[in-house]
Amino acid sequence: MFDLLAYAVVALVLLYCGVLVVLWRFQERVVFQPPSGVAPSTVGAAMVQYRASDDTPLFAYVVGELTSSAPVMLAFHGNADLARWLVPWATRVLRETGCSVMLPEYRGYDALSGAPNYQNSALDARAALDYLHTVAHIAPEQLVYFGHSLGTAIAAELAAAAPPRSLILQSPFSTARAMAARMFVPGLTMFWRFVSRVHFDTLALVRRLDCPVWVAHGDRDTVVPVRMGREVFAAARHQGELLIVHGAAHSNVPDIGGESYWRWLSAAIRGSRDASGGPSTPGYRAEIPPAP
Repeated sequence: MFDLLAYAVVALVLLYCGVLVVLWRFQERVVFQPPSGVAPSTVGAAMVQYRASDDTPLFAYVVGELTSSAPVMLAFHGNADLARWLVPWATRVLRETGCSVMLPEYRGYDALSGAPNYQNSALDARAALDYLHTVAHIAPEQLVYFGHSLGTAIAAELAAAAPPRSLILQSPFSTARAMAARMFVPGLTMFWRFVSRVHFDTLALVRRLDCPVWVAHGDRDTVVPVRMGREVFAAARHQGELLIVHGAAHSNVPDIGGESYWRWLSAAIRGSRDASGGPSTPGYRAEIPPAP
């Protein structure tokens, strides 16, 4: 009986170790999920091409004109998204705010070569920024960074290396470790430092950023819980405005938020809370009630 119990314990330990090895090996495939089988479509935006520092070819879509007389947004999409799918949103950003938008694509997405992973995401983000600086001659004080979901972590890491005028985060997660805890693997966070290949930590980054941090989140988000958006905003050294959209899920915050969302985004681009209808005190929180 004792031998059977010992064998069972050993088997469970080996099984658990195997699970950790699998998570270590494949976690970046969970974090980066390029859509497959996507048919080509009309984009309605200009494409610019450039290369990362490791010579990987990349591209981005540009909505509006990259000029020195207006703000420019560098916007990073989520893990199972594509840059071209954000063109309609970017078109409205331009119409509502006058801010041009550059939508960089990640390697491994939308027929680009290369493997998307944590380290390469930083190279790709920096390559897009370098294009804006060296080719389009956009000054740092013109730039705002935007991210949705996974893109919030990429934008935050870029902001830590090259601060923008504002960091705008829509549906952000707090840390990769906190997201891993949602996988319900017992003890995973205890061994996170040993199994992690993805080191996103937006909480730590916003605590030391000198630029204002603006956060929007839906309170029915089942992918990234709204508490994470609140945590990121609370941790920010310089707070812009927190916008909680009641009834919004992970990807429909602009649709449900409506005009309040666009006022919030316009204020974030301009860096003025007054423009969104809120007080001028830091850390203002706005909540859009459910539709009647």
